[in-house]
Amino acid sequence: MTRRSTSRSLRVALAAAGALTLVAGCSSSSSHSGATGAGSATTSASKAGPAPSGLQSFYSQKLEWEKCDEGECAKLRVPIDYAKPSGATIEIAVNRQKATGTKKGSLVVNPGGPGASGVDYAAAADSIVSSGVRESFDVVGFDPRGVQRSAAITCVGDAELDDLLGADPSPDNAAEQKELLAADKSFADACKKNAGPLLGHVSTEEAAKDMDVLRGALGEDKLDYLGKSYGTFLGASYAEQFPKKVGRMVLDGVLPPDLTMAELNAGQAKGFETALDAYLASCTKESDCPLGSEPAAGKKKLQEFLAGLDDKTVRAEGDSRIDRLTEGWAVNGIAAGLYDEASWPGLTDALRGAMNGDGTLLLASGKQYAERNDDGTYNGNIMQVINAVTCLDRPAPTGGVATYEKETKALAKDAPTWGSQLAWAGAICADWPVKATGEAKSVKAAGSGPIVVVGTTRDPATPYEWSERLEKQLENGRLVSYDGDGHTAYGRGSECVDSAIDSYLLEGKNLPEKTTC
Repeated sequence: MTRRSTSRSLRVALAAAGALTLVAGCSSSSSHSGATGAGSATTSASKAGPAPSGLQSFYSQKLEWEKCDEGECAKLRVPIDYAKPSGATIEIAVNRQKATGTKKGSLVVNPGGPGASGVDYAAAADSIVSSGVRESFDVVGFDPRGVQRSAAITCVGDAELDDLLGADPSPDNAAEQKELLAADKSFADACKKNAGPLLGHVSTEEAAKDMDVLRGALGEDKLDYLGKSYGTFLGASYAEQFPKKVGRMVLDGVLPPDLTMAELNAGQAKGFETALDAYLASCTKESDCPLGSEPAAGKKKLQEFLAGLDDKTVRAEGDSRIDRLTEGWAVNGIAAGLYDEASWPGLTDALRGAMNGDGTLLLASGKQYAERNDDGTYNGNIMQVINAVTCLDRPAPTGGVATYEKETKALAKDAPTWGSQLAWAGAICADWPVKATGEAKSVKAAGSGPIVVVGTTRDPATPYEWSERLEKQLENGRLVSYDGDGHTAYGRGSECVDSAIDSYLLEGKNLPEKTTC
């Protein structure tokens, strides 16, 4: 799912469908993430074609696959700075789930984030693609640069991250605004101090270059790719840079590269509001809904509950460090429940408990969203590296507090619940120690083959309009439209969607300009 963390907690999390429950991937013995000298690469005979100038040694390297906890794992060497390919390098962790039948090629997958583990995602291949795709493709995932096993960027300790995620994401007065901005700057300063030179080289554009090196190392002439959520941004960036190398590409739950920071925040606020409305319409039909029997009144009750968490203590149990539900953790917990309509009954139970003074279930949902364990540790570094990637990919808003206040007011009508949570989401990039290297720009991918874009009408994290937006920009785009709830569509129960995507991946079927499911 596209995971989003609010200005503190729902910050720019765009992680893919299923990312909250992924199984573990490679064992630590197969993970080496430190920077090294360029060295020499083992040459491999492949059909991958010529490499860009100066990068031959990277493209020709041979992946040495080893058994790991789930499947096979290898390490891919890439330069930290593509402008200086003879300089320092890092190793990218890669996971392969071999085709169960006759192999047609390699399908590279990415679940989103930015910051979600592609290694873990590929390890769950049986649940993310159909049996037909599993039979025909090696499913390959990688942890993008700066993520988890690939030179992980870590700025603060677990306890400090707890405080950041649990803090108030919707400041109501000058004192709360000052506190939020101070915490954001403290995090940015910690990244400058602790993250090292990679902090300036974790952009989506650079991760897409890594993906082309991976294509070469896999021996594939073209890249077959399935990206969900932020993984669509990564795929679109790849298609723009390497259009002639695009094979069969599926982008599900789209984050368009031409969104400004303000458009990103506003779009997600409206997306989560739409998803909340769908949830409320369902919940209020049930006799035990803690929000009552009328959707509008239920929404107001939820807003009052969240606002009251600034002053009211709602206990929570079962955690080694956190003993109360804060607004930041509550927002994360609610967001997690909106990603999939199958989670709605659990969200109802969590809200019922929290409104009755027991925030244990809602906190647990928020911790799952952040990939945090009850013992206070985090499974990955998504909630840290997500900021590093986002702040590089597009410039931060200018104008300071006045800009965020204006955005809050602008979103009050269309996103009365989520607007205040997300209006401040770009603030952390204002004091970021590395200047943005990217900019909001449209993607044409001129000369590519057909690229399939999938949109879900009530997707909370990547609004349907964003899928339409990207498909219109692409020179050779195809839109699969799914009328449904939850984040992303492929592999989530729609036979119509799955059939269209499978026929494209397995048979190369040229889909019509729009398929409606």
